[in-house]
Amino acid sequence: MIALRDLWRTYHVGDSDVHAMRDVTLEIAKGDYLAVMGPSGSGKSTLLNILGCLDRPTSGSYTFNGRDVGEISDTDRTKLRQTEIGFVFQFFHLLPRLTAQGNVELPMLFAGVARAERRRRALDALEAVGLTDRVHHRPDQLSGGQCQRVAIARAVVMEPGLLLADEPTGNLDRAAAVEVMELLDAMNADGQTVVLVTHDPEVGARARSAVRMDDGEIVERR
Repeated sequence: MIALRDLWRTYHVGDSDVHAMRDVTLEIAKGDYLAVMGPSGSGKSTLLNILGCLDRPTSGSYTFNGRDVGEISDTDRTKLRQTEIGFVFQFFHLLPRLTAQGNVELPMLFAGVARAERRRRALDALEAVGLTDRVHHRPDQLSGGQCQRVAIARAVVMEPGLLLADEPTGNLDRAAAVEVMELLDAMNADGQTVVLVTHDPEVGARARSAVRMDDGEIVERR
C-alpha cells in the first residue's frame, strides 16, 4: 500500500540545515497496524505529515497505492487527503458550535456529498464508535473520550484506506485511552490500515508492528 524510499526532510534554519528526517525507507502493507515511537523531536510527526500529504520530502520517494505522490498535482494531493487518508489528532479539532453529527459530516460537505447521504453516513459512523445517543451533543457536552470517538468517526466516514493517529490518547485519562485504543484495535481487525504516533509504550505495544525513531532516523523495528 505504502512504500517510502530514502526519504529526507531538511529545513533551512538561518545558515544551517536541520535534518528532520534522514534516509527513511519503510513499507506499510494494506491492513497493517504500525506504531511510530521515539522521543520528542525524533521525526515522528514529520513522518506522519509526509504520509498524510501535509508535507513533502526534500528527497526520496513516497508511493501510495502505486502512485508516486511526489509526481501528482496539488489538486490531486488534496483529493487524496480528502478521500484516502483520515486524521485523528491529540486535541480532537472539533468545531465547538457543531454537534457530533455536524462535525462528522464536515469531510463529506467539503467533498460534495449530498445532504441526505451525509446524514446517513455520519449517523452510521457515530453508531460504529458507540455514540448513537450523543449525535446532537456539541463538544462541550461530551467527555474527552467521547470527543476523540467523534474525531475518529469523522476520520473514517469517507472510508479512507489509511488512518493516521497522532498521539490519539495523549489528552485522555487512562480509562478513556483504553476505550479509544480498543476502538482502533477493532477497526484494524476489520481491515483498516492504521499508523499511530505515540510516546506511550503500552499504546505502542498494541500495534502489530512498530518502528522507533531517533534524530530523524528509524533506529529499531519490530
